[in-house]
Order: sequence, then structure tokens, then C-alpha cells
Amino acid sequence: MPLTVAIVPVTAFAQNCTILMCTDTRKAAVVDPGGDLPRIQQQIADMGAEVEQILLTHAHIDHAGGTAALARALNAPVIGPQEGDLFWIQGLPQQSAMFGFPQAETFTPDRWLNDGDQVQVGNVVLDVIHCPGHTPGHVVFYSAADQLAIVGDVIFQGSIGRTDFPQGNHQQLVSSIRDKLFPLGDEVTFIPGHGPESTFGVERRSNPFVSDRRG
Repeated sequence: MPLTVAIVPVTAFAQNCTILMCTDTRKAAVVDPGGDLPRIQQQIADMGAEVEQILLTHAHIDHAGGTAALARALNAPVIGPQEGDLFWIQGLPQQSAMFGFPQAETFTPDRWLNDGDQVQVGNVVLDVIHCPGHTPGHVVFYSAADQLAIVGDVIFQGSIGRTDFPQGNHQQLVSSIRDKLFPLGDEVTFIPGHGPESTFGVERRSNPFVSDRRG
């Protein structure tokens, strides 16, 4: 596999911060650094990785709360999410107070992402898939070479993302999963924002919210 992958659960919400490292070059990206930065930085050191960028699926506090501080510590650009999540980034200080998190800083991504964009981690190309519904600017990162998707809070093993937050949309979320993610293939493994990995094939067969049985 071109990618070496490490998952570091962070914050009281046990959010899966994912470190993606190109096995050939050791260049790396940190996806969704929600907090607990010493743990993330220790994992980076243990891997011998050279982090070149921070990637965000969306801007909820448990995914993005540590972004500004980590970007400063690593001198790394912030890439993503899609611009629809700007209001969530601007509200990070309020989010941190609401959920009892350490004070989070706002930031401006160095690059907003859109559907069909690509980002590169060493020699590995990640396709960007805009999957709104949980948040309006949510994106998914997909490595065709690894048959691996980093899906944030779009879909989980046996569940899907919440849509009761501001600008959430249940039908939009279901459409994102069925029309954009499931066509990538049943064999694709995904790492969700919380909980264990699964495959799109398993979820198509058994997920009570989006399985094929629901029509």
C-alpha cells in the first residue's frame, strides 16, 4: 500500500485524527486534528513522518479545534474543507466554550476544496469528494490506490452523521452517501470520524439508514 495510516483518537468525543504518510517518501498529512496535540505529535515522531499539510473534512470542534495551533507548530498549510463550513470555523471559539473544550482559535484555510479537486501526500493522490449534509462544506478524501476513504462524520459503521446542527440536511447527507461514496466500490474501506472502520459494501448491505434495502 502506498499509504501508511495511523489513527489517533482525540478529544472527549474520541474523534479519529488520521495521519496519512506516503510510504515511499515519508511525506505526510494530518487529517482532522481536533485536539490533544501532544498525542498527535508523538505519533508523527514515532512514524518518522514529515508533515506537509493539515487536511480538514469539516470544521466541527472535535475535528478542527487544534488546527490553528498544530499548523503553527508544524509550519504546515491548512487544506480544506469546502467553503460552506466557513461559519463553523469562525464559530470555533463559541463551539469550544459550549462543549467544554480548550479555547479554540479561528483560522483561514490556505486552500478551500471543491468537488473533484485533488490533494497530494508524497506520491499518493487523494481525490476530494464534496459530501454535504452533516455540514455544508464537508469533504471526503479518497485514495484510489489504497481503496481507502477518510469520511469524517458522513457515515459510520452502522450509522450516519447527525443532521440536526445548523445547515445540516438529512436528505442531502443520504444522497452524498448513496450517490457519491457507494459508487466508489463495495471493497473500499473507510475511516470514519468516530468508531471503527468499515467498508462501503458492508454499509450498503446492513446500514439501517442507507442500505440498499431502504430503496
